[in-house]
Amino acid sequence: MAKYSVEQKLEVVLKVVKKGLSQATAGSIIGACKGDVQKWVKLYREHGAEGLLMKKGCYDGQFKVDVIEYMHANQLSTRETAAKFGIPSHPTVGHWERIFYEEGREALFRDNRGRKGMPREKSPVKPKLDKKVEEDLIAENQRLRMENAYLKKLQALVQERVQQENGKK
Repeated sequence: MAKYSVEQKLEVVLKVVKKGLSQATAGSIIGACKGDVQKWVKLYREHGAEGLLMKKGCYDGQFKVDVIEYMHANQLSTRETAAKFGIPSHPTVGHWERIFYEEGREALFRDNRGRKGMPREKSPVKPKLDKKVEEDLIAENQRLRMENAYLKKLQALVQERVQQENGKK
């Protein structure tokens, strides 16, 4: 997307607002697309010439929730809502709306900016158990070890007897 000076934006907006030129025709004067002109006109109508100066911002979760709730209460489009609240990019409002519906309003309070980190190999964390539960598990482990040793010994004795009987025949 090309960058346009405030003077160029204002020139195009005034041709649309005051002279009644279509947004596409006015935008073609400086090579701007109709969507950009549409955004500039809405910002101008909502905030005046200062609306064309608005830059990117960092928004807190409550602001995002307020924007989405206002948009739904007044049945506004994302473009209209972005212009109303001075958000320079209307897809941002659409992104917030998607998060609001898919993950709930609490998801708008999370700061998810930046690239996701690489997954790290973590050693498994052993859960802390109550003293009683830990003692029970140790006792059961010892009992199972004794049972296992007993069965092994019994198996060895049975094998020995079978071999002796096979040897006598």
